[in-house]
Amino acid sequence: MDGSEFINDQLYRYCLQEEITFTRGRAGKRNDSAYVEQKNWSVVRRAVGYHRYDAPQQLDLLNRLYAVMHFYVNFFLPVAKLKEKSRVGSKVKKVYERPQTPYARVLDSPHVSEDDKALLRETYELLDLVYLRQQIDDLQDQLLNPVSML
Repeated sequence: MDGSEFINDQLYRYCLQEEITFTRGRAGKRNDSAYVEQKNWSVVRRAVGYHRYDAPQQLDLLNRLYAVMHFYVNFFLPVAKLKEKSRVGSKVKKVYERPQTPYARVLDSPHVSEDDKALLRETYELLDLVYLRQQIDDLQDQLLNPVSML
């Protein structure tokens, strides 16, 4: 339900009042949702799958898993960012930047204050990659095996 039937005057006014950027899929652009789903798959779907989680215990596990995944994905998983794309006839040539973690990109950015960078460095120093991975595996196991939650 992301079409015009969902976008009503009340929702639009609420978004304006709360200063929420109001966006939706563009008309005639069938692949807008595909881009969002691609990003969901790269993190969310790979972590929790396509199962239906509707019990309060599962919500608690999902929230805990997402909190741990936040640190794992943003501090330890490098991403290759598209630098340039050019078309030569029917072929598309893509050039990517050197893969970096989102954490490293923030540290390299001139638009982020030194105080914020210092806070990120402190957070990074407290993280243990092996422990994060163990937590993720344990939470995923509890989600997929509800018997272990009892």
